[in-house]
Amino acid sequence: MDGNKTFPSDFTFVGLFTHNKASGFLFSVICATFFMAIMANGVMIFLIHIDPHLHTPMYFLLSHLSFIDMMYISTIVPKILIDYLVGKGTISFAACTAQYFLYMGFVGAEFFLLGLMAYDRYVAICNPLRYPVLMSRRVCWFILTSSWFGGALDSFLLTPITMSLPFCASHKINHFFCEAPTMLRLACGDKAIYEMVMYICCVVMLLVPFSVVITSYCQIIVEV
Repeated sequence: MDGNKTFPSDFTFVGLFTHNKASGFLFSVICATFFMAIMANGVMIFLIHIDPHLHTPMYFLLSHLSFIDMMYISTIVPKILIDYLVGKGTISFAACTAQYFLYMGFVGAEFFLLGLMAYDRYVAICNPLRYPVLMSRRVCWFILTSSWFGGALDSFLLTPITMSLPFCASHKINHFFCEAPTMLRLACGDKAIYEMVMYICCVVMLLVPFSVVITSYCQIIVEV
């Protein structure tokens, strides 16, 4: 058995706060930015919900995009702030797995939703008379469900493969949260399967939204 491999244990973050004079300022900036982002997205969701004039497909999708943004930053930033306050930058294997899973899921969902939202603008500009039919409530829910499904599928594929890799003796993460490149650098053994699955997921996660955006806006430019 390879002596450089260890059973899953705590990981240590070493990539953000360096406990110097600038750390307090950096903490304040991150804290203020986080709460401003939460409040701004929360207010947007609230206003869209209570104002009947904003109950349109575009704002429906925009409210869910704001929700994903809130969840996305909430999987990372609170842990960073707590670590600074307690002076301890460690995370358990289970918590790291959960953070990785949620991070990949929310990022994937946001990418797919941003891409599919371009279809809404295409219909509004190129087919305004058919907008209520082409962007019905059923279509909106289909777009939203597809985005969540794409993000969840990405997470379910990558998380088990990543976190089942044998990690080397050093569990120091030169970053401030658990994400793919940093975890891969800590892993030992054969990473070929992981790299293949990661490549496929990244291509799909980027290519599908990018293709929808390019196609939609090309049609819009031609129409205009």
